[in-house]
Amino acid sequence: MKFLLSLFVSLLFLGSGTGYALQPEEVLLIVNRNVPASLELARYYREKRGIPMANLLSVRMTDEEDCSREEYRQELLQPLRKFLARQEGTNIRCLLLFYGLPLRVAAPELTPQQWREVEDLKHTRKQLDWQLNNRQLTDEQKQQRQQTSKRLEEQLGQLQRKEQGAAVDSEMALLLNEAYSLEKWQPNPFFVGFQKQRDKLPFNKDQVLFVSRLDASSPEIVRRIIDDSLMAESRRLSGQAYYDARWRFPEKKNLQGYALYDASIHRAAKVTGQLSSLPVHLNQKEALFQAGDAPLAALYCGWYSLGKYVDAFDWQQGAVGYHIASSECTTLKKPGSQVWCKRMLEDGIAATIGPVAEPYVQGFPLPELFFGFLLDGYYTLVESYFLSTPWLSWQMILIGDPLYRPFRNVTRSKKDL
Repeated sequence: MKFLLSLFVSLLFLGSGTGYALQPEEVLLIVNRNVPASLELARYYREKRGIPMANLLSVRMTDEEDCSREEYRQELLQPLRKFLARQEGTNIRCLLLFYGLPLRVAAPELTPQQWREVEDLKHTRKQLDWQLNNRQLTDEQKQQRQQTSKRLEEQLGQLQRKEQGAAVDSEMALLLNEAYSLEKWQPNPFFVGFQKQRDKLPFNKDQVLFVSRLDASSPEIVRRIIDDSLMAESRRLSGQAYYDARWRFPEKKNLQGYALYDASIHRAAKVTGQLSSLPVHLNQKEALFQAGDAPLAALYCGWYSLGKYVDAFDWQQGAVGYHIASSECTTLKKPGSQVWCKRMLEDGIAATIGPVAEPYVQGFPLPELFFGFLLDGYYTLVESYFLSTPWLSWQMILIGDPLYRPFRNVTRSKKDL
């Protein structure tokens, strides 16, 4: 198939960082000393996966889901850099964060001068808004004030650093780099869609670490994720695949935004049928799968139910899936929250993906790529994620065992590509 051929041909450009599938000795476990379950779960995972005892870093920081930029730098980033600098002769390629570590890192704090500038701009904008609402103005005057107000809003956004916060995991992927812009995102050199531009990217693959986390609303769920992943891997994930698009496959080319991702869900369904024996169910209606519609669910991707999980699934042991919407990993702990990542994990899924803040649709992994690599059987969960995710220093996180290979192919080597 032309699509799969282009996928695998693109791997020729991936370089030394993906010469072989991720190994246990290449994974560094990171725990929070303030959360006893964090270390207990890491020990359990280390024993199950054969991670070297030396591959463990214990930090002390908040156990809340948000941390400041300063705490992130002082309590997580700096200890991690020092730890890696001491590990001569080791080759850490993946960081695994455990239950108890924050999800989000805030934008850098504003200086007093910057706060004054923000307040001045707010005052000026308030005056403009009052004039627009309370004075009789010509069309030209209205247009001028509206344009000025828009410029002030943009300046406020930049000064307030509204888009300089990120998922801790996504920021940590770039920890080998001392300095880079925190504004919005940075291109991921592992993403196959950037391979033709690789010489123009600000980072190469040797400057990026894979990052995943084992996290959920309770330690018991995390332990279940570990066990389910190992069990499913030992016997190969079985069940059925469910893909929930909203429209029929488009005839147009050069798609963008929602249309691109909807088409990618269609392609993911096609790839799944060609690379596996799983029965594939593709919903092309605007209505989502509803209760009872998805028994024996092994794979899932769909959209769009914002912050409201639809319990349509009977998850198989080791199931993998994600929902494309803007708030689905804003919390894993808040009682009563119905965001998809939290609820899917509570209902039995073993691996999922979601944003901790507004990512825009292009922040998500492309479904056809993520599931294509996962189904191939050679790549681990975390490698499949990084090969299909466009941006780093942004809002997306992967929850699951990074070494998980639900369709493991032990007979094929990299040379077969």
